[in-house]
Amino acid sequence: MKTNDQTIGILNDLIKINNDRVEGYEKAIKDVAGNADLVRTFSEYADQSRDYSSELRSAVTGLGGDASDNTTVSGKIYRVWMDLRSAVSSSERASALDLCEYGEDAAQKAYKEALQEASTLPADILALVTTQKAELKRAHDTIKRLRDQQRTVQQRQV
Repeated sequence: MKTNDQTIGILNDLIKINNDRVEGYEKAIKDVAGNADLVRTFSEYADQSRDYSSELRSAVTGLGGDASDNTTVSGKIYRVWMDLRSAVSSSERASALDLCEYGEDAAQKAYKEALQEASTLPADILALVTTQKAELKRAHDTIKRLRDQQRTVQQRQV
């Protein structure tokens, strides 16, 4: 039973980080409304995390647990900081990409920590978490690439 409770806790932490990710990307979409390419990318990643949260909630309920609908405390603090930073940024595009890359780093850290508990995870849940982490890594790398491209553009303008 302890292993089951540990697994539910791990999954609920991942649900929260995905909920943070959805809220972060929804905020970023508003900040970059004039950048159709970023709106598309950010919408895709918000939808991705909605799907992941749904998959994780199903796994939690399958284990007999109660799935979280919350976000993390650090995610809430991060979004307040994001609001303040975007209010004073000279480039909404650059700022949004910086902030999204920070959020993607947080997601990678959460999934890495979950996988460090791999010995307590049932095989099907381990496969789910591993697959989600790999997809999130691709998103992270895309955001990082876009951020780096934006920095290069800004440096050329100076």
